Amino acid sequence: MSGGTAVGAAVAGTPLAERAVEALLSLSGRVLPLLRQWAGDDPGSGVARALLALATGDRWDDAVLKEQLSIAHRDALAAGEREASLVYGVFLHTHRQYRLTADHLVEHFDRWPADEQAGLMLGAFSSCGDAAYRAHGDVLTERQAAAAGPDSWPWQSWLAAARAEQGRVREAYELAGHALDLYPRSGVAAHALAHAEHELGTGRDAADFLDQWLREDPQAVQSRHLNWHAALQSIACGDFPDARRRADTALARTDVGMRAATNWRLFLVGQSPAGRSDPGQVRELLSAPGGMAEIFHTFNLALALAVEAATDDLHILARRAAADERADFRDVLAPVVRALAEVTAGRPRVAVDLLSGLGESAERIGGVRVEREIIQDTLARALVDSGEHVRAAGLLHHRTTTRRHHTYEDLLLAVRTPADAAAGPH
Repeated sequence: MSGGTAVGAAVAGTPLAERAVEALLSLSGRVLPLLRQWAGDDPGSGVARALLALATGDRWDDAVLKEQLSIAHRDALAAGEREASLVYGVFLHTHRQYRLTADHLVEHFDRWPADEQAGLMLGAFSSCGDAAYRAHGDVLTERQAAAAGPDSWPWQSWLAAARAEQGRVREAYELAGHALDLYPRSGVAAHALAHAEHELGTGRDAADFLDQWLREDPQAVQSRHLNWHAALQSIACGDFPDARRRADTALARTDVGMRAATNWRLFLVGQSPAGRSDPGQVRELLSAPGGMAEIFHTFNLALALAVEAATDDLHILARRAAADERADFRDVLAPVVRALAEVTAGRPRVAVDLLSGLGESAERIGGVRVEREIIQDTLARALVDSGEHVRAAGLLHHRTTTRRHHTYEDLLLAVRTPADAAAGPH
């Protein structure tokens, strides 16, 4: 495989291992069968066992995960320092110790530059929920991509993803295209391209590319998420039936966040929703252990409640967030959730005051640019419904002037009748 730095040495002479690693790097639908086969055929490979844990560990019992990674680390120590370091990073990452994972990756890359298998854990930097860590991760990605060279499709893909999140859209678009030229099945590059094309508002062209890409591998790891991106592009160009179709056919019942994010956008522009989530299920998720462990997950559940116009539930959640000891929950999530409640109650002016006060701190809600944008959408709709059309137009100016398709933004800025405005986005 191209850009073979540390990976080539790690799996040299083992074609099955090479195929398994390539599948993992590309997020192929074949990844789990290949990883299981590799780990089964070579039970003494600590790297094989660890990468299988990295791919499936969220489905394992904590005791099983710890046991498997303990065995993996023991076997990796016998194989070499690089293997042991990689497995230790996997242990930290699968146990959601993201800051420790990020710190470990810095040391790992100092010793083994451009290690593609270690690159699988780059998400730890953004998962820390710390802007400084996220920025450090971007710098590290740039350096490792430079070390790997322009022919390494995994590193070109990861750099494209970093550029997309930085808002350097044209660079992201070019890098993702280059990575796909090198290796057309790169799932990371396809995803980075989807992010760039969202910012560019390419509409039907983007949805068609994603459909074509997924036809080659319908079981690709990101198949549902990429269909969600395609649904957003359908919304961008005003093809609301297609957006609803994708939400209903491609997203699972468990994809509460993506379903809610699709439906709330549809509601904001006066369109009927796709199939909704079960409010009881949302309440269960919020009350379950760990239901409010992560801010972005909680925000997605709040969106699902907003879609159901569950104003009372939203106020209860807002009070819980306001009483939380974590500053991001207290200072960012609480006002956002309360604003959603006010919109559902037909009080857009209150929502405007709550959301306007956030400013750039809205980024602390987590997620990525495409996902956080829905907060700006909600503010724009509330501004229009409060009679502040000029201010709303200014808020979305960068989108309506840079996106090729922006039917969605035009509808966000459309003045509605007093009766419609009083009823909220429903």
